[in-house]
Parts: sequence; structure tokens; C-alpha cells
Amino acid sequence: MSQLIISVGREFGSGGRVIAEELAKRFDIPIYDRHLITDIADMTDLTPEEVEKYNEMPKHRLFSRRVNGYSNSIEDNIAEMQFDFIDKKAASGESFVVVGRCSETKLRKYPALVSLFILGDMEEKIKRVMKVYDLSKDDAESLINKKDKKRKRYHNYHCSGHWGDSRLYDLSINSSRLGIERTIDCLEQYIRARAEK
Repeated sequence: MSQLIISVGREFGSGGRVIAEELAKRFDIPIYDRHLITDIADMTDLTPEEVEKYNEMPKHRLFSRRVNGYSNSIEDNIAEMQFDFIDKKAASGESFVVVGRCSETKLRKYPALVSLFILGDMEEKIKRVMKVYDLSKDDAESLINKKDKKRKRYHNYHCSGHWGDSRLYDLSINSSRLGIERTIDCLEQYIRARAEK
């Protein structure tokens, strides 16, 4: 198989990260997600904790400005470093899975890109978040809404398309309908069919 880039966008609680990790294993390729935080910290004077604080955050417009193409916004700069990182990986011919980071848009120019969006039914997402984070139903629902709102703001700030809009992705799938494992099986089959094209 030649180069393969799998972009995974996801709603919080849909199992998107687990699905991305398993796809990386099945195709025996690296995954870029939280690892990017450590890589960005290594390239800057920031600690991983500081990078995490500003990760996937839109800039504060009141305190930020751009002059001659350069921004004084740490949020903008961290986002641009991540976009640059995944673009260089793609340009080098490396195969990989990337979670989020507007990758379905930022890597669109590469023919090897297969872009996926994982969504789920709210009740199923609540159950999953309650279990994974040991939260009450109300707290789980609140966390889902908060995380998805943050992802949407970040994506829509950095991209012209809207987060979760099916037209941005090759395939959008509801993981609640088949469960995580069978969703992965379906995605693997689709990706293999695309790779044979």
C-alpha cells in the first residue's frame, strides 16, 4: 500500500479517539493526537502543560492581533505549528492517522487522504462519558456540550467549512448504531477499498 493518511474528526463521547487508535493498529501506521503536544513543546519554550492549555482553542480576539502575517496569539501560533507539523509529515510521504487538528481541510491537497467524521447518539455518548470519566449523567452531558462547542469554535475559526458538515469528509458514521468494534470494521473495509482505487 502506498501512502495513507487517515483524518478522524469526532464528537466528544463518540469513541472517535479509540476508533482512530485501532485504525492506526490495523494499518500499522503512527497516530498523531496528544503526541503533537509534546512535539510542539519540544519546538518552543513552552511546557507540555502550557501547550495543552492552548490546544485546539480559538484565539481571544480582544487581546490578539496579526501584523504582516504574524500573530501575537499563542493559540494561533500553536495551531499553526500543528498544521505545519502534519503537513510536513504528509509531504514527506509518511502514512499516519491524525485526530482532529482540522486535518480533513488542512491535508485536503494530498490524494492519500481519507477523511472520516465519527458522531454518535447523545444518549450513547452520555453513557460512554459517564463510564470513562466516572461522571453523573448531567455532568457527562455538560462535558459533551462543552467539548463539542470548543471543537466547533476552533475548527470554524481555522477553516472555511463547518465542523461536522458531512460535505467536508469522505465518510461520516454514527458509532452508536453498530458499536465501536463493528464501526471500526466498516471503516477499515472502506479505507482498504479506497486504497485499492
